[in-house]
Amino acid sequence: MKPTFTLFDAADYLEDEETIAAYLNAAIESGDTELLLVALKDVANARSMTQLAKDSGLARASLYKALTPGAKPQFETVMKVAGALGLKLEFHPVTQH
Repeated sequence: MKPTFTLFDAADYLEDEETIAAYLNAAIESGDTELLLVALKDVANARSMTQLAKDSGLARASLYKALTPGAKPQFETVMKVAGALGLKLEFHPVTQH
């Protein structure tokens, strides 16, 4: 008998702002820009890509393209996406150990 698996979709678990912020912070802390794009796309899918397009002023197709691994979105695009998601980017000093 073959085991059955269900596909994991992070968007299914991104239900509140705290979870979303923690998810995106973990992605950015990894230092992997590809992972951050995937995480942003997961959040966009959890919130509705169509609504995000409206709220950000970006075309839906442009959002899909910008949030695809390998893409090199402009910083302005990332800022618009973050703002439309109700998030802000912050910088903190790196703590030296």
